[in-house]
Formats: sequence, C-alpha cells, structure tokens
Amino acid sequence: MPKVTVYTIPYCPYCQRAKLLLKSKDVPFEEVDVSDDADREWITAKTHWPTVPQIFIGDEFVGGYDQLQALEDEGRLD
Repeated sequence: MPKVTVYTIPYCPYCQRAKLLLKSKDVPFEEVDVSDDADREWITAKTHWPTVPQIFIGDEFVGGYDQLQALEDEGRLD
C-alpha cells in the first residue's frame, strides 16, 4: 500500500473529515501540521493548491477532502 500523507492545520474541519475518512477505511497515514507560515507556503508552492488538507497517496497529489471523498465514492480509495 502506498504511503498516505495528509498536510493539515488543527482548526480545519475538512482536515478532520479527511482524517476520519482514512481512519474509517483503516488507511494508515502520516499527518503533517502546516500551521507555520513557512510550511504552508512550501506545500502551496509544491502543489499550487491554496487550501488544506492536501493529500498525497504515494508521490501523487490527489487534492483535498472533496477529491478524497470522490475517490471513496468511486470505490478507488480501497
């Protein structure tokens, strides 16, 4: 199974939803807090995605919570 990494900030409801979805599927993931401005700027520059969560499966950036939920809805998260 490829490594899943979720870039989050503590007060983000979509970050919480993404983590709950992954936990409900028993998908192990690494959470990286990007509350610090420098960390947030780094991940935004890497993905060109301005919001969190930012979710990677392996080296592939899949997007945020909505895109993760879409993968689940399509049966592709398994």
